[in-house]
Amino acid sequence: MELLIKNGLVIDPKHKIKQKLDILIKDGIISEMGNDLCEENKKVIDAKGLIVTPGFIDIHVHLREPGFEYKETIKTGTEAAAAGGFTTVACMPNTSPAIHSKEVVKFIKNKAKNEGCVNVLVIGSISKSLEGKEISPIEEMVEAGIVAISDDGKTPMDISLMMEAFKKTKDNNIPLISHCEDHELSRGGSINLGKASERTGIKGIPSEAEYLIVKRDIDLCESFSSRLHIAHVSTKESVYLVQRAKEKGLNVTCEAAPHHFILTDDIVSLENTHTKVNPPLRSKEDVKAIIKGILNGTIDVIATDHAPHDENSKKVAYDKAAFGISGIEIAFSLSYSELVLKNKLPLMRLIEMMTIGPAQIIGIDKGTIEVGKHADLTIIDLEKEYIIDSDKFFSKGKNTPFNGMKVKGKPLYTIVEGKVVYERGKILCSQIS
Repeated sequence: MELLIKNGLVIDPKHKIKQKLDILIKDGIISEMGNDLCEENKKVIDAKGLIVTPGFIDIHVHLREPGFEYKETIKTGTEAAAAGGFTTVACMPNTSPAIHSKEVVKFIKNKAKNEGCVNVLVIGSISKSLEGKEISPIEEMVEAGIVAISDDGKTPMDISLMMEAFKKTKDNNIPLISHCEDHELSRGGSINLGKASERTGIKGIPSEAEYLIVKRDIDLCESFSSRLHIAHVSTKESVYLVQRAKEKGLNVTCEAAPHHFILTDDIVSLENTHTKVNPPLRSKEDVKAIIKGILNGTIDVIATDHAPHDENSKKVAYDKAAFGISGIEIAFSLSYSELVLKNKLPLMRLIEMMTIGPAQIIGIDKGTIEVGKHADLTIIDLEKEYIIDSDKFFSKGKNTPFNGMKVKGKPLYTIVEGKVVYERGKILCSQIS
């Protein structure tokens, strides 16, 4: 049966559309857009008072499968994505085995096809087993369908290996997504080096551990005229370096996660290991710089770095706890509340940072609402207020420092290739094909 979305305010940043339109979907494709489209013999979603946007795209998630299914699976992770309004996610390679071969790429793609609730894209590893010693077979993985390479969670420190990686991304026209961390400088650290580490006695991670690698990788990107995407920027120096790179005309982009533009290291305590994340929560000055970078366009996209963990990985001493925050289900609400309502970021720009922006970075034909395109859509109630409760997460990971926070703006429907996979708190479809 055809699906008709009526009376919604359609917002499409690519075409600068912001108007009330009906959207007709047939066989998973947007077949017509206009006013007062016929309802006869169609399933109708009345979106009056709601906004209709391209489906959100997250280019930085951890689905944990294969190897860490006790933390998350492709099924539970994509259900969480659907609940957050995301229709496409790109999964990071720090699994077991790592995504370092065409066989693992094919495993994930097949698993996602059979069990996934949203579109799943695959990011291959830079180095085999993420050990930073031997480069992965990048051409084979590109042929198998990866959209980028990264050693997220680790940083290859071997310059010759990184030079080879940048050359291969140039040759294969894919971006290198860099987790920027000098492991010698960060070794043993758990939180930001500064007042919080002094207050708690927890060993700190200096800003230099991030921004020195940002500088290194920007320089390599320039040398090879390739594409570089900086993951989860967290320091004011990193924002400045990316801004300088853009001014020079380099093909450098970056992302920020909600926890890095909302929270500071002031909230860190020995008891709350849900605040432990890598890179760590930083100072007020860093958060201010990240928000400024979002407002002036230096920061290109919002990405969640969704990092679910089992309770046992967090219910230990702070320095022993796993790094990571589970956040894909609340990312839009957090971003809308903090950036649009509090800091006056235009709503159109926020939608751009969560749709066409990430689509362009990884080179996929998504992130817009057009006749003839796949119907990947999100329907949102901007007036909906709620209290974040991780017990209600679809993700296995309940590890969030945002529990109890009041937010505004909630996805009500998520539509993937014309199928309603999430509707008002319920998962309706466990697979998209």
